[in-house]
Amino acid sequence: MITRRAIIGALAGGLLAAPLAAGAQSSGKVARVGYLNPGPPARAFDVNAPTGFNIIRQSLRELGWIEGQTVIFEPRYAQDEANKLPALATELVRIPVDVLLTVGTAATQAAKNATSTIPIVMFVGDPVAGGFVASLARPDGNITGVALNNLDVVTKRLQLLKEAVPKMKRVAMLVNEANPGFTELQVMATSTAVTQFGLRLEIVGVRNAWELDGAVTKLKRADALLFPPDPLFIAEAERLAKLAVRARLPATMDAKVFAQVGGLMASAPDYAVLFRRTASQVHKLLRGAKPSELPVEQGTRYDLTINLKTAKALGLTIPQSLLLRADEIIQ
Repeated sequence: MITRRAIIGALAGGLLAAPLAAGAQSSGKVARVGYLNPGPPARAFDVNAPTGFNIIRQSLRELGWIEGQTVIFEPRYAQDEANKLPALATELVRIPVDVLLTVGTAATQAAKNATSTIPIVMFVGDPVAGGFVASLARPDGNITGVALNNLDVVTKRLQLLKEAVPKMKRVAMLVNEANPGFTELQVMATSTAVTQFGLRLEIVGVRNAWELDGAVTKLKRADALLFPPDPLFIAEAERLAKLAVRARLPATMDAKVFAQVGGLMASAPDYAVLFRRTASQVHKLLRGAKPSELPVEQGTRYDLTINLKTAKALGLTIPQSLLLRADEIIQ
């Protein structure tokens, strides 16, 4: 039996959903959403979920946008060649797109240089330090989006690793030199954080996936290894986990999948949730919202994953106090 409440609820849902489809189709204008990624098309930003681009597409479908009818996506990939990003950003601006999605600091900078009018939705580390927004609450420009990292998060990541490896004195960090803006922010934040723990920091740079093996094998004097949440490292999480274990280096990354595929530990946000929030921002912008008035979203919860099998292989005993805080323990 269908209740009166159910009928009212169904009608309300229909009324809420109708304006988007009607508005998009009655105007005759098909929205265009650009997507600028520094990597190749096959790479997922979060390899523990569908690609960020596909999560955004699915989320927009759920919000009423019909691909090919009310919205067209214009993805562009730099194939790990950062020097291609400015031209790709300019290409998207000339189409023109109505909203431009960017992944990473380098892509966001390229988009910012290409337009001051088209709304940009970024997926970056620290947008305030990067000069993309005036503040997280009030971006005050044509850019909004999601902030993935800040000094507090970097400090927390280092603290957790120090608890797992109490004898750690020297920590190494792998950085992606092909993503200079993000890398600079990560180095600055980590350099500040290590001083709180009396640690020495060693920086090793790579420019693409082919250099990863050689870079990790160089780290013979380090006691532990940090992988910042760069798209390159997250995409190569399984490979990096194996390299770290082979080098007998306790390692952490801001991606849950890293611990799930053999890394020692990971403290990471739910990237799928953040990409859905990104889609919500795109939806609002396409409906007329101003990017300067849309607060930058942040990951409010970071899950801790610990791989005890890897800890055993490395000869580590993880303190009970740390295990009690873990959201997932892999035996």
